[in-house]
Amino acid sequence: MAEGERGKRRVAVGLVTSDKMNKTRRVEIPRLVKHQRYGKYIRRRTICHVHDESNESHAGDTVEIMETRPLSKTKHWRLVRIVSKAPTGGTPAPEQIPASTEPAPPETSPAPPS
Repeated sequence: MAEGERGKRRVAVGLVTSDKMNKTRRVEIPRLVKHQRYGKYIRRRTICHVHDESNESHAGDTVEIMETRPLSKTKHWRLVRIVSKAPTGGTPAPEQIPASTEPAPPETSPAPPS
């Protein structure tokens, strides 16, 4: 295959939804489709199994993938690059939490005048 043909392969951007398999990722590619009769746009998704040789992508990452020759029964895409990493949502380290010396005073409502 000539090098010029490689650039003509389909390229897509999607979200990694599963990274539980070794060297394989499950990627969802969202798209909008117009309903034939009512004209309303409907959200659809395409699910692709992607070959990730170095296991560098993880669930929640946005990745760019390219179509390739069949690598297995379900894998026909390969990972090109990671567009953005998933935000890590964890508890902050103790040194990142500001220390307060006094607790906040309890709020009390003023007594109604009698």
